[in-house]
This record gives sequence, C-alpha cells and structure tokens, in this order.
Amino acid sequence: MALNRMRFMNTYVDNVTEKEAIAHIEKCIATRKIGHVITPNVDQIVRIEKDPYFKEICDHAELLLVDGHPLIWISKWYGQPIKEKICGSDLVPLLCKVASKKGYRVFLLGAAEGVAAKAAGILKKDYPGIQIAGTYSPPFGFEKDKEELEKINTMLLNSKADLLFVGMGVPKQDRFIYENMEKYRIPMSFSIGATIDFIAGEQKRAPRWMTDHGIEWFYRLFSDPKRMFKRYIVDDMEIFRLAWKYRKSSHAK
Repeated sequence: MALNRMRFMNTYVDNVTEKEAIAHIEKCIATRKIGHVITPNVDQIVRIEKDPYFKEICDHAELLLVDGHPLIWISKWYGQPIKEKICGSDLVPLLCKVASKKGYRVFLLGAAEGVAAKAAGILKKDYPGIQIAGTYSPPFGFEKDKEELEKINTMLLNSKADLLFVGMGVPKQDRFIYENMEKYRIPMSFSIGATIDFIAGEQKRAPRWMTDHGIEWFYRLFSDPKRMFKRYIVDDMEIFRLAWKYRKSSHAK
C-alpha cells in the first residue's frame, strides 16, 4: 500500500519522513504483509529510464524512499518538495535499533563471503538483544542456479525473519526480492546496496558532513575512482536531462 505516494520524474516516491516510514514498516510486520522497500537515488532514476523491468520492480514496491540530495533539490525545483532524504545506510541501523527493542528478527543476505556474518556480530554489539535470524553470502551467479535459489528461499522461509536486508547491488538485489519474496514470505525486504559492507567495516562511508551536504558521491568517487568514475561522471549526468524532461509533466499536474 502506497504511503503518501506521488509521481516523481519517471517513477513514484512515497513523500514521508523517516519516522513515518518506520511506522509503516512496523505495521506491515504486524500484519505479516509482504513488501519491498527501495531507496532510489540518482543512479536508479537514470536506470529506470532505460530498464523497463527495473521500473516495474520499483512501481510495485511497498515503499519508495528518496535517497540523494540531488533528487530532493529537483523536487523543490518542481514545486513538490520531498520531506526528507532517507538512505538505506541510515535506515538499516534505525530499524535494527527498533528490532532490538521490539523483538523483530533480522536476516542479512549478500556481500562477500563472511562479511554478512561479521556485520551481524557488530549489530549484536551495537544493539543488545537484537535477534539475528541468519546470514548468508550467495555464491557468484546464484541467480541463475535453480538449486541455489531454492536453497536460499528455504533458508529464508525457515528463518522466520521479520526484516530481510539484501545487499547485492542494483539491480540484482531488486530482482531477487521482486521475484522471490512471495516464496520466502518475510514481511519486509530491503534493497540496501553496500550497507552490509559499511556495517562490517569493509567499506567506509563518507563523513557525516559530506552526506549532509549532498557530496557523498565525491567521497566515493575518490575512494574508488576506477569503479565509480563511469557511474558518477558519465552515466549519472543523465539526471540533468531527465530533470528537465519531466519538469513540464510535473507542473501540468
């Protein structure tokens, strides 16, 4: 069920605060409603434009929470300001804190071998009482292996988890959740990118002042220029054309 959903560029977003999003997630857990939470950023908005299947996945998400100051700025330019930036790397710790108090069971799926287990150990220290329902790092190419997929779905189903955090990168994580959540039956599944690596200390996040000012991308570019140059300097520049393209339709509403 959409939560204050509005049209935004080539997709939809739920224009809510972090607090409102968490309250909705808890309602879904209470009713055992199965849903997918995605936090689209600039890169994903660009991908939606050229990938119809990814657009379908986003259109069917339980929650679409805007991640990225550039998208917040665009929403203000459109005259339809989005209330708050909500990124997965901030949302996951907040949900783990709630889980430790409410008894929700958490499963970590993704990252390199052993990293999810390491992240789980850190979460147990940071949030005493949190129930880790399980961790698993799928092998390369698992999404094409029917036996491996069945193994993962059975593992997740038997875990009785309430929250599933999936860190495999876009769009692999999103496709996995969209195509399998009705099989493993965990209420809330989250596409969280590198968050498991951040928690485990395998990757470092940008300093808070950089994230607060919308320049986290600059930190990531210089931390890993070989991998990030094409994404940030070439591909994501498309956002300027898309912002202009969808401005007229936004004002026509």
